[in-house]
Amino acid sequence: MQYFTSSFRLGILGGGQLGKMLLYETRKWDIYTKVLDKAADAPCRMSCNEFIQGDLLDYDTVVSFGQGLDLITIEIENVNVEALKTLKQQGVKVYPEPEILEVIKNKSLQKNFYLAHSIPTSPFKNYGSKKELLKDSLRYPCVWKSAEFGYDGKGVQILNSAADLHDLADGPCLVEEKIDFAQELAVIVARNTHGEITTYPLVGMDFHKTANQVEYVVCPADIPEHLAEKAKEVALRVATKLQITGLLAVELFLDKEQNIWVNEVAPRPHNSGHYSIEASYTNQFEQHLRAILGLPLGSTDSKAIAIMVNLVGSESYSGPVLYENIDTVLAIKGVSVHIYGKSETRPFRKMGHVTVVDDDRASAYQKAKTVKQTLIVKSNG
Repeated sequence: MQYFTSSFRLGILGGGQLGKMLLYETRKWDIYTKVLDKAADAPCRMSCNEFIQGDLLDYDTVVSFGQGLDLITIEIENVNVEALKTLKQQGVKVYPEPEILEVIKNKSLQKNFYLAHSIPTSPFKNYGSKKELLKDSLRYPCVWKSAEFGYDGKGVQILNSAADLHDLADGPCLVEEKIDFAQELAVIVARNTHGEITTYPLVGMDFHKTANQVEYVVCPADIPEHLAEKAKEVALRVATKLQITGLLAVELFLDKEQNIWVNEVAPRPHNSGHYSIEASYTNQFEQHLRAILGLPLGSTDSKAIAIMVNLVGSESYSGPVLYENIDTVLAIKGVSVHIYGKSETRPFRKMGHVTVVDDDRASAYQKAKTVKQTLIVKSNG
């Protein structure tokens, strides 16, 4: 196929860990890659064919980056969408599509989309500014979200009383009803350029209460099969309504009455799918490439039970990174360690992940807990 000629050029907006892991697969297939990121020491710099340092939100920078490329994809939503629309008009293929990205990257627009398409999501209200929000009368507890630029727990806050309003950032935002959920779940959907669509198994997610970011991802989720199928049906509906090309990670709530609610989505490889590198027949990064290149989608079946553990910076450390006791966890059967290539650690910064694969769920859990307690991300400064 034309995609495997030496002249084909793939651009990736964002040079973080997701891009780095996507590059594992492009190198496997000998695809020429060009990456744009604002950081000179971005993790992708060592693995792509061309690395450009520049602002992902700057129109001229992104348009210039796209010249001569055949296809552009993303590893982060916070990019200049107008520039992508221009490149699309110039004949560059862009997946996910700029029009879809425009909706997803703004949480207020994303929630409006769910409402318009009868997709179950928590009741919400959008606000144009903090001043507008402060004039309203809220029902507590509730959840505040910044409309844009939130990630890894940033831009999200639980509001328990009016006293919590004063420290909120200014700007467009939304407030949604706090779901009394029993479990947080996720489904990764893959849809290729021909409309072929499939899902990975439903996973369960355990969150850190302070940082509001995922600590553990468990595949498959430990819930009844009929609820897992219901969750996958909702995720498929979201991807189908969006008509997205590529991956769509759909984060869900299962409430105590066994209702499924969509929390939010990400149009790219996702933390909830990292387990697939070791545990799936087709990992999520290869699947994303298959989808955007118009290739047949691979099998999403799992080879084993898997638990992914996020490695984040310890609360007490900032500075040059040191991974303490990495030798101890590497001695455990079924454990794989992924380091993201970030030279500096800080509290709760994602620095890597560990995947545990096992045939027994209880054994996998025990190994994951051991990894979490043993492998410490510290500062070497």
